[in-house]
Amino acid sequence: MRIVSGSHRSRQIKAPKNLPVRPTTDMAKEAIFNIMVNHFDLDDVVVLDLFAGTGNISYEFASRGALGVTSIDTELRCVDFIRSTAKSLGFEEILSFRSDAFRFLQNTQNTYDIIFCDPPYDLEGVDRIPVIVKERNLLREGGWLIIEHSGKSNYTQSPGFSQQRRYGSVNFSIFTK
Repeated sequence: MRIVSGSHRSRQIKAPKNLPVRPTTDMAKEAIFNIMVNHFDLDDVVVLDLFAGTGNISYEFASRGALGVTSIDTELRCVDFIRSTAKSLGFEEILSFRSDAFRFLQNTQNTYDIIFCDPPYDLEGVDRIPVIVKERNLLREGGWLIIEHSGKSNYTQSPGFSQQRRYGSVNFSIFTK
């Protein structure tokens, strides 16, 4: 995995093989970030990275100058890896916490410009995330919720749905406020 752009462009990151993750492919990551840079000044955003895994998306936001990135994962090994990698890269804006994503969404008092959600494709209840984000008013005005998913999922009837993009087998549904 590599950082596509920003202050740490082309930097390779080697995650331990024992992490239970499915990182977003570089091609899909580059494509979704190209869409985001046309809608946001990424050096002026506050981001929530749910199901953060290796931290791949968090590092990309930090490299592009995000004001703050909160990375959430249930797996302690992932959280520890994100913390150590963020420290080694000098990304002080990344804060990583071990938490269930649904519980975090129900309890956070913060709001975000971008919420990026890359859950396991077969995780039960993911379709509730757009509802929770809307009900809890977690997006700032003009903010986006982005859910990465397989082609089997359909979010077109979910609250705030704006568009879906497909890159190979990776799909992103974008929800706006």
